Amino acid sequence: MKWIKSSANFAVSSLLCLDVLPVFSFSSQVKAESFSGEKTWQISQAYKPPKRADPPPSAGGSTRGSACLKGNKKIVALLPPNKLGLTLAERPTFFWFVPQSTVKTAKFAILADKDENSIYETTLTLPNQTGIISFTIPNNAPKLALGKTYHWYLTVVCNSQDSSNNPWVDGWVERTKAEAKLSADLAKAPPNKLPSLYAEAGIWYEALTTSAHLRRTDPKNIKFRMDWWTLLKSVKLNTLASEQFIDCCTSEKVSRE
Repeated sequence: MKWIKSSANFAVSSLLCLDVLPVFSFSSQVKAESFSGEKTWQISQAYKPPKRADPPPSAGGSTRGSACLKGNKKIVALLPPNKLGLTLAERPTFFWFVPQSTVKTAKFAILADKDENSIYETTLTLPNQTGIISFTIPNNAPKLALGKTYHWYLTVVCNSQDSSNNPWVDGWVERTKAEAKLSADLAKAPPNKLPSLYAEAGIWYEALTTSAHLRRTDPKNIKFRMDWWTLLKSVKLNTLASEQFIDCCTSEKVSRE
């Protein structure tokens, strides 16, 4: 885990600034649909944070101005502001915005316990484009334990010899159990209702994953686009809502301790 600790010591915390999604275009289309006689729809996909203590503060986000990231942009984790998200999954899916880079290798690690020992590490191959990528923990990796919080890192390997300036982001994931009502609602809900159920219940990782799935499978659907924007706006990430999804990533190896 030397590459994580070395990178963290030199990281600088800051926020990414991108163009804001042109919401007015969505509004115009929605009004046109309503005028034609169709029923209007309401936005109900804002994320409601669960009652949890914030995770321990970390050194910050990704290193700004790294030579291997083009356009002076940063990698950004799609997470709530406190960087903690709940999941119901044994092996959840993680999302990041990644700028175009001159290198194609990133390292992802999940750490547990106070000493932050690694339970899972893998190397990912980054795409050639700027956009939003995702990675699902594979079946050959350890399951996340119920009621336990894990710290994870994604590091872009700009320099394999000196990791002190490698850009990185971190976050936290806690696996929880769905309450009986939520389980019942999820079991009978159609796919287009799942994101709002998860968001209302404060289950971040599934809210994001199901909303992203709808957005990708039907990219011209105005409601799915607006719901995606609303979800990201509720965690102050709406500047990323218009970014394209990029097919990525496969795990190249697994390491356990």
